[in-house]
Amino acid sequence: MKKLFALAAAAALVSVSGAAVAADDGQNRVVKVENISNQQLNYLYASPITSKIWEEDLLGERTLSRGESIDADIDNGTNECHYDLKAVMADGKEVIRRNINVCEISKWTIGDSGDSIG
Repeated sequence: MKKLFALAAAAALVSVSGAAVAADDGQNRVVKVENISNQQLNYLYASPITSKIWEEDLLGERTLSRGESIDADIDNGTNECHYDLKAVMADGKEVIRRNINVCEISKWTIGDSGDSIG
């Protein structure tokens, strides 16, 4: 009986500590990504600067043609604000921005002659 109680208490502690990590810190991590280039934007990635790999494509099955935008929710539940951002265009060109504070910026505009963060 004592073993069962100890096991249940340990499971509850793990559950509570896991919830604390994912708690909402009130920061807005939504960034409007706007494509003003002459080609389609096929993939959009955002990974915390601590990550060694690009996380899932934020566009999913969608693409962004010229003039289209998406409100990308970059919150992965870790309360991190600093992310690396990557857009992959139809011709394979990659537009990468490193160490962007997504809690402070609200827009990333990608064009033929460059990009801007604002």
